[in-house]
Amino acid sequence: MKNFCGLVSIVGRPNVGKSTLLNRLIEQKISITSRKSQTTRNNILGIKTKDNHQMVFIDTPGVHINASKVMNKVLNQSALGAIEDADLIIFMLQRNKINTLDELILERLKGVETKKICVINKLDQVASINSLLPVVEKLGSENDFAEIIPVSAKTGKNINELENMICQNLPENNHLYDSETKFLAKESFMISEIIREKIIRFLGEELPHETYVQLQKLEDKESIINIDAEIIVARESQKGIVVGKNGAKLKKIGEKARIDLEKFFNKKVFLKTWVKTKKNWNNDSDFISSLGIGSLYD
Repeated sequence: MKNFCGLVSIVGRPNVGKSTLLNRLIEQKISITSRKSQTTRNNILGIKTKDNHQMVFIDTPGVHINASKVMNKVLNQSALGAIEDADLIIFMLQRNKINTLDELILERLKGVETKKICVINKLDQVASINSLLPVVEKLGSENDFAEIIPVSAKTGKNINELENMICQNLPENNHLYDSETKFLAKESFMISEIIREKIIRFLGEELPHETYVQLQKLEDKESIINIDAEIIVARESQKGIVVGKNGAKLKKIGEKARIDLEKFFNKKVFLKTWVKTKKNWNNDSDFISSLGIGSLYD
């Protein structure tokens, strides 16, 4: 029996549901999700093996038009670089609208010979599938997509059909990983991402994406895992926002993160967090590089 395997890049503007799609395809949460942009900062490698087909996914950061800060420029470079490396590209947009940034990415894809599948996400938010027909017709006539499929990454609608399309467009190759492997990110990266997701979710609009999490201790004992994590903010004034009155917000972030970490490790976790200011860290290219932002894995 022939084997098929390829690198599959999921690209698109922020907030179209790339991380949700990856988690749905892998059937495990390996990429954090949020309604805010810049949630995904690293190209996360997720692997799905289905019989003799192996899909190696890259979940890229959303592409931004105005990349003024160093961090945004790194994210753009990371996302666009994934296009060049892929064996198959999934271009993702949402509902029945194509905006300026979608057009920018589509223009970039026109110069790439790699096979491409277009995914129109958030089908669950569309009143009628017929309303998508003008967009599908426009995308089909102006681009060279192998397939165009509407899905709901949230509910799983048409995900099996998408998975089959991906398998059909993979090149003939030996598998790179064993069939049980689902992700390659180190434990330290997954821990920091779980904590960062809770920061994003519990602070709402109070704090922009100027936080990062660095592990200071990861101690795996027989009955418990001890984790010390430092939450980095870009300005001193943001410190109080993360901590909250009498430490209430930091405590809530820690409690919710601990629950997810215990699910991830299937073990009791003791988590200790604190907040530190690193002024303008998102404009410090050396510091960003040391954190591994934009790399495939930590």
